[in-house]
Amino acid sequence: MKLCSFEKDGNASYGLVIDSGIVDLGARLPQKSLRAFLAQGDQAQAAALAQGPADFAFDAVTHLPVIPDPDKIICVGLNYHAHIAETGREETVNPVLFARYPGSQIGHDAPLIKPLESDKFDYEGELAVIIGREGRRISEEDALAHVAGYACYNDASVRDWQKHTHQFMPGKTFAGTGGFGPWMVTADEIPDPTRLHLQTRLNGEVVQDTDVSLLVTSIPRLINYCSTILPLLPGDVIVSGTPGGVGARREPPLWMKDGDICEIEISGIGVLRNPIQAERASI
Repeated sequence: MKLCSFEKDGNASYGLVIDSGIVDLGARLPQKSLRAFLAQGDQAQAAALAQGPADFAFDAVTHLPVIPDPDKIICVGLNYHAHIAETGREETVNPVLFARYPGSQIGHDAPLIKPLESDKFDYEGELAVIIGREGRRISEEDALAHVAGYACYNDASVRDWQKHTHQFMPGKTFAGTGGFGPWMVTADEIPDPTRLHLQTRLNGEVVQDTDVSLLVTSIPRLINYCSTILPLLPGDVIVSGTPGGVGARREPPLWMKDGDICEIEISGIGVLRNPIQAERASI
């Protein structure tokens, strides 16, 4: 199944994406958010609605981040060999983790906001792993059983702010910089995420291209490691890392600017598309 979060006429909901549009699950099921559905809902009941009819055309709603209200978003840095090489850093035994806040996220077709404070606005195409079953100290062998599904993510980064200190966070959670969508594909349709292929395009030009099998720290290991720190809850998001080809490491650097279009495509999932909008100073 493909599941998304959206807003229509000022009302937030979530739905099942089918060929003809979106079936509004929030209007039909007791759970009123996708996070609550992952925690308590019956996927078979949702799947039974896949024949439609659709309530809304896909383009007739405002798309929200797949999980608008996760308890936590755990991002992984330096998790592809090519990206480690282009940064000149050394590979670490354990994953490099940092937090992104839910309020920084946007949905499919919403603008990524280049902040007033910087022109060094960079793309990072990534695979998002969405947790479906709570767990603490989850073993690598059991890890994929805790996954609800997968989605595209653009962990857009404000590079000069990222480098203010040794901590990544300042450049990684500016308002309007976390693209998450267009939907999540449930894990039953992606039994082996290492077979996925990720591509980032800026104005139609391919700037990142990789197989997910090239992750340094695997998805099961990430789930094991993160769940050792604190329990993973339904709706939590692990953003698994970006491959080589980021704009900051190109000669000359390639920054996202007002009017650009950035797309993240992952095979078996779909295309997350976001225009770039320069932030306007408030009067």
